[in-house]
Amino acid sequence: MTTKPYLTGHYIPAVDEITATGLTVEGHLPPELNGRLVRNSHNPKPGVTPTHWFKGSGMVHGIRLRDGRAEWYRNRWVRTPALDGAPYMTEHGPDLTASVAGTHVIEHAGRLLALCEANFPFELDAELETVGAYDFDGKLRSAMTAHPKTDPVTGELHFFGSSPFPPYLLYYIADAKGQIVHSAEIPGATASLKHDFAITRHHVVFIEGSVTFDPAEHSGIPYGWSDAQPSRIGVMPRTADGAARIRWFDIEPGNMLHAANAYEDAQGRIVLEGPTVDREGFQLSWNWWVGAPGRGTEPNTRSYTRRWVVDLAQGRVDEQTIDDLAVEFPTLNEDYVGAENRYTYAVSFPDQDGYGGYGVVKYDRATGARRVHQAGDARLPSEAVFVPAEGAANEDDGYLLTVVSDLKQDASQLLVLDAAGLDRIATVHLPRRVTGGIHGSWIPDTTDQ
Repeated sequence: MTTKPYLTGHYIPAVDEITATGLTVEGHLPPELNGRLVRNSHNPKPGVTPTHWFKGSGMVHGIRLRDGRAEWYRNRWVRTPALDGAPYMTEHGPDLTASVAGTHVIEHAGRLLALCEANFPFELDAELETVGAYDFDGKLRSAMTAHPKTDPVTGELHFFGSSPFPPYLLYYIADAKGQIVHSAEIPGATASLKHDFAITRHHVVFIEGSVTFDPAEHSGIPYGWSDAQPSRIGVMPRTADGAARIRWFDIEPGNMLHAANAYEDAQGRIVLEGPTVDREGFQLSWNWWVGAPGRGTEPNTRSYTRRWVVDLAQGRVDEQTIDDLAVEFPTLNEDYVGAENRYTYAVSFPDQDGYGGYGVVKYDRATGARRVHQAGDARLPSEAVFVPAEGAANEDDGYLLTVVSDLKQDASQLLVLDAAGLDRIATVHLPRRVTGGIHGSWIPDTTDQ
């Protein structure tokens, strides 16, 4: 029996691929939910024990909803060279196609892409079968972040490629048709781990934390905390010459994996928020990710929401922790990406003292209120994906879709929650317990589907 925590409990991998149709629904699915929820997970093949949770091969899970029915569930491994054991490092350098493709899955310009930040994206078809590595017709010359941002105004896809070796940071824009129309090397970047970033209406915001390249780390993910690595925020204008005008601002030591959002406030300051860990919090998560002895707790136990306000005119940053609940995987109504949003959602976790628990959290940034939909005993919800309601008039008019892993029942359900009050609207019973995973997207139907 394995002792690796990321292969036990909620994270026991699925051993095969299945397709099930005509899923049972409790309650009433909103009829405007026409599309597919797709979500990624680290899911090594049977008999494979990766040296780090992040090294587990990607498996995408999909649930098809239409006209108030749950038509199908299916799960498929992303069939990359790494799934069959191909190494990332070769005698010719990194193989950017040797991806686990297990972090995120998005849609842009009609392409469904499974993402892992060290590699090229992998394209999937509508039924989650692998098409192959995708390099934007040869214009992608680096790895691609697993957290690109779609500008809701222009339809552009903003993303970056990072590396522990120069060039440390490359920035790209793909237009609404999927063609890369801009790329630039970002000066001043370091080997710090850059997992996520943010955009505002007028700026790109990069985050460098205290976790950086560590050649002594042998888990297969060569990063570790370094007190000597400064934490910084980079603010770059969204202009053709923006890279030459980037400014870096020092912040307190920490590491933020996922940005909730960023925007310019009425004074022109950059406001950035996201769950952040300190040195101890990072080490607790890392111990779980690598299966170190004496791990004690699971990830995210000291992950608290932090806010930075970057005053470009004064050249300073104010920062504060704004909540004491351990959360991760922040989401929002994506119509507000880059603009001031009132509501943010997240998944809560028990902290190292047992405070909190699994749940879906809603933050009201205007009032400071926090509401929690408790998942229940031994029930882990996935990242809550916001889907706007038809004819929505308010920011939180819509639904949150989350897949729950229920250990006691050895089962999973798709929960549809009212985003305004977090009340449960419908439950879709899935044919298997879905492995605890990471990020996903709602892919709405288009007229040709």
